[in-house]
Amino acid sequence: MICGMDILLEQHSKLLQRRRIGLLSHQAALVATGATSAQALRKKVGQSLKALFGPEHGFMGQALAGEEIFSSIHPEWKIPVHSLYGAMRAPSPEMLHGLDLVICDLQDLGVRCYTYLATMANMLRACREAGVAMIVTDRPIPLPLIVDGAMPHPSCLSFVAPCSLPMVYGMTSGETALWLNRESAESEMLRVITMREWQRSCSVISGNQGEFVPPSPSIQSRESALAYPVAVFSEALPGIDCGRGTNLAFRVIGAPWLEPEKFCQHLARFKIKGVSFHPYRYTAAVKPLAGRDLGAVRISVTDPAVFRPVECSLLLLRELAECYGARRVWQHQGVRAKWFDQLYGDPQVRLQLKEGVALKKIFTEWRSDRSAFMEERKRALLY
Repeated sequence: MICGMDILLEQHSKLLQRRRIGLLSHQAALVATGATSAQALRKKVGQSLKALFGPEHGFMGQALAGEEIFSSIHPEWKIPVHSLYGAMRAPSPEMLHGLDLVICDLQDLGVRCYTYLATMANMLRACREAGVAMIVTDRPIPLPLIVDGAMPHPSCLSFVAPCSLPMVYGMTSGETALWLNRESAESEMLRVITMREWQRSCSVISGNQGEFVPPSPSIQSRESALAYPVAVFSEALPGIDCGRGTNLAFRVIGAPWLEPEKFCQHLARFKIKGVSFHPYRYTAAVKPLAGRDLGAVRISVTDPAVFRPVECSLLLLRELAECYGARRVWQHQGVRAKWFDQLYGDPQVRLQLKEGVALKKIFTEWRSDRSAFMEERKRALLY
């Protein structure tokens, strides 16, 4: 598999000539040599690289979730490193002033609430308004075959639900950029550089994806990326831990009251496709449960081609409430109901779970609501 940035630098270098270039990227975006995209681009174009832009977690990719990041000057190249996760979430006209081209090369997850989607959408909009060309260099995502979750309700649109996509939308960054462009306004100012020797059927855990650098501090592995949309609800439900700060972040669901073996045996009865659950114990690393011994379920994605992580997350939440009491799930001190609604994109999801609405009914409604999107998605697919 050869990523879009390698293709751009090797086969489309004319697109870079005599242009003042900005790069939206981070240190997780690597080329075939193991260098970062920024290093490879700088080597190719030299001082024509005029500015860098960083998403959540920063251009260096080390800031924690939600941590404000400040703009700076690159210590060696002496060019601005603009933060798009600080005082501003979208590039200003001043940031784009003097640029002819912005390249976007982000290792995304294809999950709506993972904020690189919002950052790319904001950059695309800003470039269009400023008359700056944009190139998106494509990369694989963990679940390219899967579309799952609710379409966002207008009341829940936010930085974690920036546009009308389901929670897991099964499009690479390049495909998503084409979809966003059709959704807003057709423009000849956008170009996508596709990958080579990659197909949707390529398994994300087959080992043929090249070196892995965490795109954010808690996505420590490809397995964490696969499980992220299952466990992300823990950001809103602090009585349940997802292993942040450990080497299994988002791959575990833990709580002081969870009985690992008993609960895993209970889950096995549902025969959920593409995933298995295993008893696990660990010490929580982040508040509010930091330092406590937790019983846990370890999530093992066995077949990314059929796994539906958002449906899986609702099953886990329902069964945790059934087995250990709804109060422990939904009424723990610090519960962020509005944040839960924004993550899932629809306030009805939380209410339906609390009211005991059958999961089959919820999932059927999701599929019906996604039908128009599925047709639009087909027109954006590149692989």
